[in-house]
Amino acid sequence: MTGDGPPASQLVPAFGEADLSNCEREQIHLAGSIQPHGALLVVDDDLVIVQASANAPEFFGEVDDLLGLGLGDLDAELALRLRTVGADPLDAVPAALQCRVGRRELACDVLVHRPSTGGLVVEFEPAGEPLDFAEQVERALQKLLSTYNLKSLCDEAARIFRDISGYDRVMIYRFDEDGHGEVFSEQRRQDLEAFLGNRYPASDIPQIARRLYERNRVRVLVDIGYTPVPIEPRVAPGTGLELDMSLCVLRSSSPIHVQYLRNMGVAATMVGSIMVGGRLWGLVSCHHYVPRIASFAVRAVCELLAEALGTRIAALESFFQGQAEISVRRLEQRMIEAITRKGDWQAALFEASDTLLQPVGATGAALLFEGQVQSAGEVPGTAELREIGQWLDAQPRSPFFATNALAAKLPAMGRLARVASGLLAAPVSTAPGEYLLWFRPERKHTVTWGGDPNKPVIVGNDPADLSPRRSFAQWHQVVEGTAAPWSARDLAAARIIGETVTDVVLQFRSVRMLIAQDQLNMVRRQVLESDLPVVICDSGGAVQLTNQAFDHLLPGSLTQGPNHIEELFQHFEDAALIRRRLRDVLGNLRSWRGEARLRGDEGRALLVRADPVFSAPDRVLGFIFLFNDLTRRKEADAARRRFQEGVVASHRPRSGRLDSREDLVFRTLLASVVENAQLAALEITDGVEAERMPDLLESVRASVARTAEMLEVLIWHAHHVASKPSTEQD
Repeated sequence: MTGDGPPASQLVPAFGEADLSNCEREQIHLAGSIQPHGALLVVDDDLVIVQASANAPEFFGEVDDLLGLGLGDLDAELALRLRTVGADPLDAVPAALQCRVGRRELACDVLVHRPSTGGLVVEFEPAGEPLDFAEQVERALQKLLSTYNLKSLCDEAARIFRDISGYDRVMIYRFDEDGHGEVFSEQRRQDLEAFLGNRYPASDIPQIARRLYERNRVRVLVDIGYTPVPIEPRVAPGTGLELDMSLCVLRSSSPIHVQYLRNMGVAATMVGSIMVGGRLWGLVSCHHYVPRIASFAVRAVCELLAEALGTRIAALESFFQGQAEISVRRLEQRMIEAITRKGDWQAALFEASDTLLQPVGATGAALLFEGQVQSAGEVPGTAELREIGQWLDAQPRSPFFATNALAAKLPAMGRLARVASGLLAAPVSTAPGEYLLWFRPERKHTVTWGGDPNKPVIVGNDPADLSPRRSFAQWHQVVEGTAAPWSARDLAAARIIGETVTDVVLQFRSVRMLIAQDQLNMVRRQVLESDLPVVICDSGGAVQLTNQAFDHLLPGSLTQGPNHIEELFQHFEDAALIRRRLRDVLGNLRSWRGEARLRGDEGRALLVRADPVFSAPDRVLGFIFLFNDLTRRKEADAARRRFQEGVVASHRPRSGRLDSREDLVFRTLLASVVENAQLAALEITDGVEAERMPDLLESVRASVARTAEMLEVLIWHAHHVASKPSTEQD
């Protein structure tokens, strides 16, 4: 047989048929089998059983073949309760029930969800011991809330998860920008080898698995030595589709993943997802070295706490970004004041180097502006800085450029590794060669990998010999020629500083246009090309210049701009107020900072900044009006309101099935969850750019809603189990 087909790496292998060349695309959600400690049924909308795990008859002990039976004929009470919960969406968080099945009346935890392939999936597990979780969860939430450092938070979380789950090893596993993972925190049995600090390549967790972690927030593997139990028939009779098992807690694990764990000596796992801002930030990875079942109650508590951990991480990240933004705003104020005093904004930018370097975590910075170079900290020489500026001019234009391995991009800079392995650059105008640059030195360091990342596959003559890295002995890699990577927080701070300097440059050049007529043509072009709407007036208010951004701002995009600044008032909703403000600026030479709303265009809000420009204390040259669109800020305000409304709504159980005592427990625990979320929201609103704020607030609100839903299920489950006497099981 010739190799005319596509290479193996391009195939989409079915579950269990992948090797390490194509496991990235293995259809792990179409497993077609389950772990044998539970049983699974698939019922259609009429509650007729259309698929079942091969071991399901053993659970019920009454019939040899369940297919085609109505669930009501098998268990009338369970069928009635399924009809009740089936009214809910059940496509994100499964409903939890408890019942006794079969002649033995085996007490089972039952999870019900609606797969994308239709019908209902009903999973049965032997019921775990009742868990008195309320005080434990309350104490854990308070510990997470009282931690203000990311490393301490993750260390505390690892302790909490190990105490609750009882696994031999618990790791907080964090992903970096390239998808590689690092064991960031760890709690373990004293006799076990430490994995703390180990890194694992991104290929260890394929993208399809990462997407499933975002949907199914807690996954368990009870015993890696299990024999999978098939689902019969493999495809649904009515649709011809394989069952989408994305949300199935019993779903079989990929044989490659099982082999991976076997190579590590692990016998059982539980993995929880840490979601921050709607993205998979990391995992809570629990390992056990003998088989171990994690009951529904334990999993639910861990999912609840993983949600709280993600919310707290979002709060800390936002807090530190907010602190950086405060420094940036102070820097902006100093530059603006310098312009109005003596025009030397560049000196203000560099007079306190820490405010320029610390927010970005840089060791040096340089400004290339109008052929001049100014710097702070450790930077390359002037000739090299100009060379970098010329090279940046040749790159595709973007808001900023970042690399932690400059020599890989620009080999001639390899000689500068000691001071400039990392480069972050933001253009400060549309003119060539004008940039604000930040630098980081080379960081020679040793990365500890769990196995050699360059040899992930061992291939024998027999395909069964394919396996992930067989040795998990620590493998050390010395990394040279790179700096510490620029984090998302560094990039956000750089963007804010760059935008601030760009605004100041525009304002400075607008002032200079009024002072130096011989430079009018150059400055006019740069002002006209700016994205920031601007109007420049003479001392009497006659408009000297508007740019295209301002012309597009006015309702209807006027064919001819205003001749006098007072003509603007007619384009705003509160025309009388705007007229008074404009006349106050012109007549009393007062600066104005205020919000104004345009007519039409759904009343778009603008932040107006008006400043007189003086050549001497008693002589005004003219005025500069800058306009900033507040649409993003208004959207952020609306997001704050939606968040508060959503948090208030979460205080009420959704299903109404909790009694008064259960409701009190629900509200008490949810109060801590809400406190955590509100603190995160406060940090987010204080520290995050307005553009990102709605999405982050929505992710926190969704986390609270999900937590409330899970908490209600958990409380009902716990009290229901406690209210029924246990019976002897065979």
